[in-house]
Amino acid sequence: MHRDYPAPPFAEQPQRMPGRTAAMHPRPDHGEASYKGFRRLEGLKAIVTGADSGIGRAVALAYAREGADVLISYLDEHEDARETQELVEKAGRTAVLVPGDIQDAAHCRALVEKAVDAFGGIDILVNNAAHQATFAEIDDISDEEWELTFKVNIHAMFYLTKAAVPHMKPGGAIINTASINSDKPNPSLLAYATTKGAIQNFTAGLAQLLAEKGIRANAVAPGPIWTPLIPSTMPAEKVAHFGEQVPMKRPGQPAELATAYVMLADPLSSYVSGATIAVTGGGPML
Repeated sequence: MHRDYPAPPFAEQPQRMPGRTAAMHPRPDHGEASYKGFRRLEGLKAIVTGADSGIGRAVALAYAREGADVLISYLDEHEDARETQELVEKAGRTAVLVPGDIQDAAHCRALVEKAVDAFGGIDILVNNAAHQATFAEIDDISDEEWELTFKVNIHAMFYLTKAAVPHMKPGGAIINTASINSDKPNPSLLAYATTKGAIQNFTAGLAQLLAEKGIRANAVAPGPIWTPLIPSTMPAEKVAHFGEQVPMKRPGQPAELATAYVMLADPLSSYVSGATIAVTGGGPML
């Protein structure tokens, strides 16, 4: 089904980090009206970080409509998180909200324990939450900003994966959100792009490490996607033209990534591990 999604120019719409869905124009499409489930994840239990909005919300919605219960991990965007919870529950599945900062290793371990307590186990872990910020010069990147980006994007992924694996059975799936920046780094996103390259490398190594346990590890590499991260982390003039650089001449909508995350979580994809699925609007990975 072809959809005529919005293309730039967009209105300049600056927001404070980490951004809110309701303040975006146009509002992102997470698949609310379009995603139809086929019970491919029936009875499975998932953790999705950054599931309050954007890609994470689209994944949580799709997983629920495919039959999975979802733990919604988010920082402090309570209104957005409750909207995701409502979507999961309308699909007839259980939604557990867990706010908190995944920079903290103890919080990551507690998050996993809450999923185990609520669901009785974990079948799918989606490491999706991320921090990014735009800087014109390397001198503009503080030590604190560099460390924050790695703590959220890399350290948390390690903490969550390490905590979740003992609770995962053969057939389990770990899916990490990489980026087109993994292979084609945007110089104004130096810290973020560096972490995304590391995520792709971590995923490839993890797939080999966990193969004997029957647990798969894969990544999705989005191109420019219309989420609250964009107006809250990029200059207004860049937001106005966001997505023009790819062959489709527009940003992707969160809904357009959901099927990649479903495919990688689907038990039928049992021989897919160590892969990176590019969802880039035609923009090539190197």
